[in-house]
Amino acid sequence: MDMNVTIFEIAGRLALTLFLGGVIGYEREFKNRPAGIKTHILVCMGACIIALIQQEISASALQAATDFPQLAGVVRSDEARLIAQVVSGVGFLGAGTIIVTKRSVVGLTTAASIWAVAGLGIACGMGYYEIALLGAFGLLLALTLVNRILQRVPTSKKIEIKYLHKDITQNAIQDYFEEHKIRVIDVNFTREMSGENRVYTNVYAVDLPHNINYPKVIEDLSSIENIVKIRTTMM
Repeated sequence: MDMNVTIFEIAGRLALTLFLGGVIGYEREFKNRPAGIKTHILVCMGACIIALIQQEISASALQAATDFPQLAGVVRSDEARLIAQVVSGVGFLGAGTIIVTKRSVVGLTTAASIWAVAGLGIACGMGYYEIALLGAFGLLLALTLVNRILQRVPTSKKIEIKYLHKDITQNAIQDYFEEHKIRVIDVNFTREMSGENRVYTNVYAVDLPHNINYPKVIEDLSSIENIVKIRTTMM
């Protein structure tokens, strides 16, 4: 890697970070995540700028040691110092995208993508283009292809159903599960009074086959008569 970076090289590296950060950010914004295109571009380019500054500091230190050999033992430059601060600092930014509720934690993927895109910026800023390009390709695979694969893997969630008229509705729910080959792992049952009506709540832990997903199950079950509320919850 050449320590003397020209203005055209700097512009090229910043342009590459703008493109790579924008591509990763577009995928996040397309899925309506907390951090989108602008955030990813800013993080990626900011990391690139810091890496360029660190490289210039190193180049200046090397030049000073060359021009003044008597200072060779005094002039020092650690190329990893500023970069280490970027890696740790971006962690706080990513933490801001994580939302924790009583039932779930969301935003972890976006936080990880922000942290990873900072790495792309550092790679571009230091001139490691192969790492930057292959790294961006790997990130896109992780954010898109892996998610599609996981959607085909049987997963376990809980479906909470509130309904009236116990026997008739329970039988209709059970018939639907059997018809679509949905395996019930566990079920919890509660009953409460709502005015003059008895409202029953079943919480089913189920495994879905490959050819059906939870939104489809929720939509189908909601059409069953006497069901007043239905939702999924994490196991």
